[in-house]
Amino acid sequence: MTDRAVVAMAAAAGLGAWWGHPFPLALGPAVAVLALVARRPALLVLAALLVTSTLAERSWQGLEPPAPRAVAAEVELVSDPVPVAGAVRVEVRVGRRRVLAQARGAEAAALRERLAGERVWIEGWLRPLDERSRIWLARRHVSGRLAVVAVGAHHGGAPPARAANAVRRTLHAGTASLAPGHRSLFGGFVLGDRRGQPDVVEDDFRGSGLTHLLVVSGKNVALLLVLVRPVLARLALRPRLVVTIGLIGFFGLVTRFEPSVLRASVMAAIAVTSSSLGRPAPSLRTLGLAVTAILIVDPLLVGHLAFALSVAASAGIVVLAGPIAARLSMLPRPVADAVGVTVAAQIGVAPVLVPVFEGLPVASVPANVLAAPAAGLVKAWGMSAGLAAGVAGEPLATAVHLPTRVLTEWIARVAAWGSALPLGVVRPGHLVAGAAAALVALAARRWRRPVATAAGVAGLSAALLAAALVPPRDAVWGEEIAHGARLWRAGGGVVLVLDGADAGRVLDRLRVRGVRRVDLVVSVRGTRTAGGALHTLRQRVAVDVVLAPPGHRVRDAVVPTAGSVLVVGSLRVQVGTDGRTLAVDVGDAGGPRPVVGAGAGDPGGDV
Repeated sequence: MTDRAVVAMAAAAGLGAWWGHPFPLALGPAVAVLALVARRPALLVLAALLVTSTLAERSWQGLEPPAPRAVAAEVELVSDPVPVAGAVRVEVRVGRRRVLAQARGAEAAALRERLAGERVWIEGWLRPLDERSRIWLARRHVSGRLAVVAVGAHHGGAPPARAANAVRRTLHAGTASLAPGHRSLFGGFVLGDRRGQPDVVEDDFRGSGLTHLLVVSGKNVALLLVLVRPVLARLALRPRLVVTIGLIGFFGLVTRFEPSVLRASVMAAIAVTSSSLGRPAPSLRTLGLAVTAILIVDPLLVGHLAFALSVAASAGIVVLAGPIAARLSMLPRPVADAVGVTVAAQIGVAPVLVPVFEGLPVASVPANVLAAPAAGLVKAWGMSAGLAAGVAGEPLATAVHLPTRVLTEWIARVAAWGSALPLGVVRPGHLVAGAAAALVALAARRWRRPVATAAGVAGLSAALLAAALVPPRDAVWGEEIAHGARLWRAGGGVVLVLDGADAGRVLDRLRVRGVRRVDLVVSVRGTRTAGGALHTLRQRVAVDVVLAPPGHRVRDAVVPTAGSVLVVGSLRVQVGTDGRTLAVDVGDAGGPRPVVGAGAGDPGGDV
């Protein structure tokens, strides 16, 4: 098959997985056999669509909600436990069903140190998922929710899981001397483990376009193969192939086979196999074959954002990185290559990322050029010297991880710098305008129309300049920027109402909207969790006044009198309370007014 046919097959596999139609199970394989016998690539493309469509429909049928019932059984942990708002969440397998378990208190403490692959005795109540979370959890094959009430004995699970978890624990043990922030970044760079990262650090990486560095990808797999090459070179061809594929699979097990790891691992396995057979496959063909194979095994991944971003970034790098670097001949070769890879990856992910997250940071290009080489060094050092540090222990581990400390501090500073740059974001309008201008330039160049080419390039430059320099709109009226967070902005005043919102999500949405100062924050419930969210918010956003109900747990918050009215810019904010929560009514104050102040005769004038 040609490269174009392989790409078409991968696209057909994605379309079929998204469609999910109940074709007869034998139809797809029959068409595939016919395609191979008749040597018709078009039939193979059709077969890929039929197979993934049929399997996707069967996968959805297998996610029927469970009947509410009590559970008392030994379960297998499918993911690593994650602390969330005072609780611990972990995906577990109960029988043949995958569910999301949540525990608090002593039960949460008992689960916190466990790892994926281990088996734990759990008692609790199983129930269906709520409608809000059902769709996105279904992409992970999760079909129910388990409220844990008791946790019993545990053991390490199957031998492969024991070995993988031993490697993870050894790597983490070697980083004991690092500061918590550096340890969490090390876990992200080497293992893709982002647990324990502060919300402000995650927001810095999102705002600077560096989040992909905290995800295990093809670079990690390539570094692994480079590290073991001296040993593998001593083996004969066939044993070398078997050991290499085994190492790739074990690395995927250690890094939890997240979508990006799965894509990179399958691509590496295909590349190694084709090279061993004396028929090296081009990168584009390898990517197409990997995507097709993965979607046949798990068609629900087609709707998984991480998988889509991984494939899009890889496609951008394969197709565009070389040509972009070639046009930067005025730069030193390493810099040109770094810029080429960064820009190509950003172009690849833009059609996926911009609609979902409302923008792609323009600062991602300089931030990646500065941070990506250091992240590559951390990945390489962590997979080699990091294991040695974990085995040797202190004081050797502290000395071994001195480069880790320096490099992670550099990357964190670059992320904070990039996130703070006033360069704006590429929004859907910019993306459409830039794509149209680029198409005009390419078409004009092919038709040898220099004036049209110049016009297309100028249009593309204008779209990027608008993304970088044009500030976001000022007027925002009651916009739900996250679940449990609503924003008002008008006349120079900014009001934010929080009711159980995730602090990291709120930080992200405020940054995208260019909000660096909030005049009035209303904490509806004033719980300890709300206080923690406000503390996180204040680390990145200036907050003037915070209102909370009586008995609140929010530092420096004011309890308003029932019926208080405040004027914030051109916003009129009336606050009511039932003694436990606050209710807010926001209206138009009738033109610009003092940024924060009580109106004449307002019963809340003392606020």
